[in-house]
Amino acid sequence: MWDLPEVDAFDVDRARPAAVLILFGVLDRLPAEHRARNAAVSADLDVLLLTRAQTLRSHAGQVAFPGGRVDPGDDSVESAALREAWEETGLDPSGVEVLGRLGEQPLPFSNHVVTPVVGWWHQPTPVRPVDAAESSAVFRAPVADLLDPANRVTWTIRQGAETRRGPGWILEVDGAERFIWGFTAGLLDRLLARLGWEEPWDQTREVPLG
Repeated sequence: MWDLPEVDAFDVDRARPAAVLILFGVLDRLPAEHRARNAAVSADLDVLLLTRAQTLRSHAGQVAFPGGRVDPGDDSVESAALREAWEETGLDPSGVEVLGRLGEQPLPFSNHVVTPVVGWWHQPTPVRPVDAAESSAVFRAPVADLLDPANRVTWTIRQGAETRRGPGWILEVDGAERFIWGFTAGLLDRLLARLGWEEPWDQTREVPLG
């Protein structure tokens, strides 16, 4: 039911390469309130996210994974993902074990093709918004709370006679409400399903945008 980009209609050769870091770790405080059905998901398993600054030209104010464009000096998409995460959140890349990469994802709106890099945070370091012009918040979301059906919604956007829709979350982390939608939510939704962690949820619970 989700409106995902059509790869065939996207000129990958003209797109700029980018990478995001999907970083799992273990929370040192505030574990999940929800108890996941899958025993592999502990209450303290988390994933690193940030909120983009409202002043950015694209995807302003949206929750996202750390990441950005692959630079000429980057050895690989993995290196780019770690560099961007360091620049945006201040994490120490040496504490991250890269587990692998997922398939390239087209992002036609900004003319990028994004490679998600999955990592394990074996030695966490403090994180924060390094540049207020880039991000307004950095936070660690408990994975079990992402699986909680009570936190899941379907976002909708009316465009002319058509309505686009996709998976989303309304989540409270660190005392603030976080709304996750768009590209990042699509990645999360597919990854959690692929891992076999997803729990049944009410896809008719809609949140209109705009």
